[in-house]
Amino acid sequence: MSMYRALQSRLPRALRRYVLHFEAQVERAVGAFAESVPAGGRVLDAGAGEARHARFFAGSRYIAVDTAAGDPAWDYSRLDAVADLAALPFRPESFDACLNVVTLEHLREPLRALEEMRRALKPGGRLLLAAPQEWEVHQAPHDYFRYTGYGLRYLLEQAGFVQIEIRPVGGYFRLIARRLLNGLQFFPGIWFLAALVCLAPLALVLPLLDGLDRQRAHTLGYVCTAQKARRP
Repeated sequence: MSMYRALQSRLPRALRRYVLHFEAQVERAVGAFAESVPAGGRVLDAGAGEARHARFFAGSRYIAVDTAAGDPAWDYSRLDAVADLAALPFRPESFDACLNVVTLEHLREPLRALEEMRRALKPGGRLLLAAPQEWEVHQAPHDYFRYTGYGLRYLLEQAGFVQIEIRPVGGYFRLIARRLLNGLQFFPGIWFLAALVCLAPLALVLPLLDGLDRQRAHTLGYVCTAQKARRP
């Protein structure tokens, strides 16, 4: 796994965004979301991890919250609060916007957490949510769920959100390409180079066919936006 991660970090930026399409699209969505936050607005990053999204919110009051239990190798020192997302330590209507990026699968009570995020938002406040459908187990043992678009819509509606939009990120061919690259982690030493030569070319070509999958039933995951209803 370490060699696979090292390869990711050494790829040129354009190639890394092509290969790591899901992460690139999530980053793009966060950037666009940040532009919609009013100057000086309060933004809650619920499940912030290492607070990597803070850079998008330089003009906002960015608050990073996490359980700090996901990955022991991460640096959680930039968190503003360590808390259970199903019991956020904030007053109602404290935030203009909220992020929950690739975190929902790690929560034992996802509906309760979404209800808490809605409670913390001001009326009209927006949520950006990214969640996986077909990923490997990660941050074990704190990895509990995978989500279809239908499941995400159900949870968001049950939590009281409106104006829900759900977009699959990539289709079958991008999924298979990612899985081929994931497979590099299983080849140690010199075998890694042999596997790289065999798998990498196919992994680079397959995404070009992704337009053939119009239904997007096979996808790595989803980017969603939703809103807390405004007062009548």
